[in-house]
Amino acid sequence: MKETDILGDRPFITLVVGGCRSGKSRFALNAANAVPGRRKIFLATSVPKDLEMTNRVQAHQAERGKDWITVEEPVNIHESISAHADTADVILVDCLTLWLSNMMAAHMDDKEIENRFEKTAQACCSTPCPVFLVSNEVGSGIVPENSLARKFRDLAGHMNQFMADTADRVVLAVAGQALQIKPGGKRISP
Repeated sequence: MKETDILGDRPFITLVVGGCRSGKSRFALNAANAVPGRRKIFLATSVPKDLEMTNRVQAHQAERGKDWITVEEPVNIHESISAHADTADVILVDCLTLWLSNMMAAHMDDKEIENRFEKTAQACCSTPCPVFLVSNEVGSGIVPENSLARKFRDLAGHMNQFMADTADRVVLAVAGQALQIKPGGKRISP
């Protein structure tokens, strides 16, 4: 059985957004674990560059357990989603803001980055299993002091808006609590 509620035969695309340590990844993992099936794909966008980040990645892998297949893809997530679409029972992408950082670090221009937003949205819409996307809300803080940080914040805001428009369900995580903001607004459990 797949999450198809109001969508007929097409599964949900869920965007889970929130600040750092808001509970968004935990919510997405719990919700994805509730999807029946044994083939669960975790699409990791992180590129560990130091011991602390490597330890974080290992802790998250242990938390997910053996049911999850981890696919590491820092830039071409649309291709990875499409590659696993027909065999996965659920796909969880964590996280879109690291993906954006990776694209910026690869010196992609804004047009190419936005093109990848579109390709990723299309891949999610073409996937016959539920897809969960995790992203940071970075626009609620202070205005960054340098142009690169402001560019990142602006692109992240555009990305989150674009993915929220694509998603069937948008969940805002705050202090470990999940509030469904699309469709409607109610506190939910995974």
